[in-house]
Amino acid sequence: MSHCISRIFVAFLRLLLSAPGRHRSAGSPPAAPSEGIPTEPLPRLPRPVLRGEDIGLVRPYLVAHEQRQEERRQRTPRRALWLAVHGIDVGPRLIHGVEVVA
Repeated sequence: MSHCISRIFVAFLRLLLSAPGRHRSAGSPPAAPSEGIPTEPLPRLPRPVLRGEDIGLVRPYLVAHEQRQEERRQRTPRRALWLAVHGIDVGPRLIHGVEVVA
């Protein structure tokens, strides 16, 4: 187990520390800037403001909730029809604005 931990630790340190190889010596002068490279920053373009409707990404739990609501809405008339076949009335209590007594 300790070998596994040490291998993970060594790999992690290799990611964090500088890479092995030749480095520039401390006494060398800095490189002169090239003539063709502009030193001033590029102008920034304004970023468009995105609305929530424009983005296709949606949280999966919101999609699942909406699907469950839609399934429940479709299941209600089916259940009422199945119960009516078996002689149980669970239909609407208001028909054309008039209260119906079972």
